[in-house]
Amino acid sequence: MKNYLLSLLALFFLNLPNIYAQSVAESVGTSLELTTANGTLKGTLLLPASSKPVKVVLLISGSGPTDRDGNNPIMKNNSLKLVAEALYAQGVATLRYDKRGIAESKEAAIPEQDLRFDHYVKDATAWLQKLKTDKRFSKVIVLGHSEGSLIGMVAAREAMADGFISVAGPGQSADKVIRQQLQAQPKMVTDMALPILDQLVQGKPVAEVNPMLASLFRPSIQPYIISWFQYDPQVEIKKLSVPVLVVQGTQDLQVTEQEAQLLKAAQPKSKLAVIEGMNHVLKETTADKAANASTYNQPALALAPKLMPEIIGFIATVK
Repeated sequence: MKNYLLSLLALFFLNLPNIYAQSVAESVGTSLELTTANGTLKGTLLLPASSKPVKVVLLISGSGPTDRDGNNPIMKNNSLKLVAEALYAQGVATLRYDKRGIAESKEAAIPEQDLRFDHYVKDATAWLQKLKTDKRFSKVIVLGHSEGSLIGMVAAREAMADGFISVAGPGQSADKVIRQQLQAQPKMVTDMALPILDQLVQGKPVAEVNPMLASLFRPSIQPYIISWFQYDPQVEIKKLSVPVLVVQGTQDLQVTEQEAQLLKAAQPKSKLAVIEGMNHVLKETTADKAANASTYNQPALALAPKLMPEIIGFIATVK
C-alpha cells in the first residue's frame, strides 16, 4: 500500500557529456519576485549576456512540493535547474520559480482547503505577463513539466505567450490518469478509491475517507482535486495558436508515451519528440525500475542527452 501511494503522490501531489549538460555558477542567477494578493513568489532568472533582447523560457514545475529546480523534500534530481543551465549555455534566458507554499515562496501559501488549480494558473500567467513587459526579452516561451504542462498550456493562452513546450505532460484529465493507475493496484485499493474518484469527478466532496487513502483524498485537498479534474489537456492544447512542442520519454514510469500521442492528436500542428531512454525526471535510464527510481536522487546526473537538442531546436523556430 505504501509503494502504491508514493507512486501516485510522485506525479499528482508531492523529471556522453556534452554542451547541454554543462554547469552554470550560482552567481549568474538573479532573484526575481512576483507580488500576489497572498504573498510573494520567488524565482531565479538566468540571463545570458547579450547586446540585444533574448528569448526567455518560463519553467513550470510538476505537482506537489516540487520546487523551482525540480526537487522536493524527499528527492533531489535538479531536473529543471539542469534545463535552465543548458538553455543559458545556448543563449536562452530562463525564469524558474517556487510555486506558492513551496520553498522560498512558502509565505504565499494558501490554506489547503482554499487552494484551487486556478491559483497555479493565475500565478504562471502573472509571471508570463511580467516577462512580456520586460524589454530584455524578445520572445516568451512556456515549458511545463508534468502537472506544470497543463498549468503552462492554460497560462500560455491567457498571457499570449509565443510558444509552448510540454515535457512529460499527461494527455488526459487527471481523473482518467489516476483511474488508469488504480487499475494496476490490488482490488482492495480500487474498491476503496474508485467510488471516491467517481464522486470527485462529479464535483461532490467525500466526507469520510479510509485513512489508507488520506494522502490522496483527504477532505481538505478535495476542493483542489475537483478544480483540477475540470481541465482536459486535450481541450486546452487545442486552444493554442502558437508553436507547440510535446516531449515524452520512453522510460517514464508516471506518464506514458500514449499521453503525449493524445496531446499531439489534439494539436496536429505541434511537434512530438519522443526521447528514447528518458524518464520522468529527464534522466537517461533503462527499463529496470530500481535503476530508474535511483535517478530521482542523483542531482549530478546529466539530462538525457537527446532532450536539450530537441528543446533548443524548437525554441530556434519561435519567431
